Amino acid sequence: DMSRADADPSQLTDEDLGMANVILTNGARLYVDHAHPEYSSPEVTNPRDAVLWDRAGVHIMRKAMTLAAAVPQSQPIVLYKNNTDNKGASYGCHENYLMRRATPFADIVRHLTPFFITRQVFTGAGRLGVGQDGRRSAYQLSQRADFFEVEVGLETTLKRPIINTRDEPHADPERYRRLHVIVGDANLSDTATYLKMCTTAIVLAMIEEGFLRHQDWWPSHAVGEMHAVSHDTSLRHVLTLADGRRLTALQVQREVLACAVDFCGRAEHADEDAQTQHVLAEWDRVLTGLETDPSTLADELDWVAKRSLMEGFVRRDNLTWDSPRLALIDLQYADIRPDRGLAARLEERGRLKRLFTDEQELAAADAAPEDTRAYFRGECLRRYPDSVAAASWDSVVFDVPGSDALMRVPTMEPRRGTRAHVQRLLDAAPDVTALIAGLSAASSR
Repeated sequence: DMSRADADPSQLTDEDLGMANVILTNGARLYVDHAHPEYSSPEVTNPRDAVLWDRAGVHIMRKAMTLAAAVPQSQPIVLYKNNTDNKGASYGCHENYLMRRATPFADIVRHLTPFFITRQVFTGAGRLGVGQDGRRSAYQLSQRADFFEVEVGLETTLKRPIINTRDEPHADPERYRRLHVIVGDANLSDTATYLKMCTTAIVLAMIEEGFLRHQDWWPSHAVGEMHAVSHDTSLRHVLTLADGRRLTALQVQREVLACAVDFCGRAEHADEDAQTQHVLAEWDRVLTGLETDPSTLADELDWVAKRSLMEGFVRRDNLTWDSPRLALIDLQYADIRPDRGLAARLEERGRLKRLFTDEQELAAADAAPEDTRAYFRGECLRRYPDSVAAASWDSVVFDVPGSDALMRVPTMEPRRGTRAHVQRLLDAAPDVTALIAGLSAASSR
């Protein structure tokens, strides 16, 4: 802890000191947020791509770390993909889902709250320490759970809500809502990230369709249950629901999965894609593993993998759970350096499953998804870097030679600006002047 008076000016972050805020050629945004770097991955249409471009962010952060270290007289920087310093501070791993504006927000709160409370059984990144300051030395499922204090609200850094009400769609606000999810852990495991994104997407689809209107898993004390589920690594904690039923988190997840299977198997979803089928099978398989023996998932779920490492040290060196060495393992698991991070070392040895190769991840660090507007944004940065004055999720602003004013191209529809939609136009435009002319001609047709 240090007072402002004792701090070096370089440690104060309330002045603009030239901090990064850039859009990358893969369509992502990289910037400094409250003194730590933040990577916002580009828009994707499916959970597998969500995992891939999340993994790409780790490669980008590694490169940034290396470049920062090369600055003369600079101190080395080490980055950790985690959620707390175990001294009272927490930083999120946010998920964002585009939803229909017409979906009643009360339905989102009613059904997502119990789902978020119970999905920790497979999304938790694992944490040694209980309470916001981590003072009690016990192991729990989630790094984020203890930092949630209210059920619904706008804040993200204090009085954190299970359901966040921030609503900046970065798209047509008449049609869309952006659901800003702040309860998730920063996962190193591809399987955990995949399950986190895909199961949530299916639940949101069921909410949008009104499919869950007759289901009720609302807990009597949502915030308290959020903490209690995370604190019980035996997975036996029983939630008391508002209707009087008593179910474990795994039992709630089983009921949600049963609804998802029914929902996805209906006639109107007869064109169900292969990834959806895979999601349902994986959801079932992981729940079965957690019900029978969680240790069998040590190569797939972060909280199990990390606990397994700690248990090995406890047995080998006769440690107690308040040993500083175990706290170091907790931190070192999230170190993104490939030669030092424990999750990275587990992957290298085949003890933490990967969905993608290094080559696929490096390609995603450079190029945007091809089936969303991120493709147009990223390609503009690649092809016309000197002519892009600014870029954001919903527009690209060009500095066109010979024009007195900047030219803003809106990208309000997330599924326009795809490779199929704009590649021919981009290939025909050797410079930004030709691109703007092509865009104008296309819009007038």
